[in-house]
Amino acid sequence: MRRGSAALLVGAAVLVAAAPARADLRLCNLTPSKVGVSLGYRDPQGWVTEGWWDLSPKACETLLRGALAARFYYVFAVDYTRGGEWSGRSMMCTRDSEFTIRGVEDCLARGFDRNGFFEVDTGEQKSWTIQLTDPNQPAAPQP
Repeated sequence: MRRGSAALLVGAAVLVAAAPARADLRLCNLTPSKVGVSLGYRDPQGWVTEGWWDLSPKACETLLRGALAARFYYVFAVDYTRGGEWSGRSMMCTRDSEFTIRGVEDCLARGFDRNGFFEVDTGEQKSWTIQLTDPNQPAAPQP
């Protein structure tokens, strides 16, 4: 689950509201690469990060089931096939293997990695789909 030394793929995510038929937080990998995804959010006990969801090329995965309880979610994703990552400024804890980590402080001192997550503003919708796109391809028009 290593990122390698690939260049950052910053700003490569397209965020789209999901159809109202189902209330979930979903992520779709629209790239030709296998990607790993980690998610950060605030729940009633505080900050939590979870990972990894492995998505095949052109696949979608439900990250959280049910109506969304928060407006903001945070994503850090790694391109396993070509290297690089989708990242942002919100620093949160991760680790190389499957994880659920409480708190975002002192990641390194607690034995975790520290990565920058990009913010997803759901606008307080009850369902949302995040689409990871290839930064080398133009984004597909959204309906």
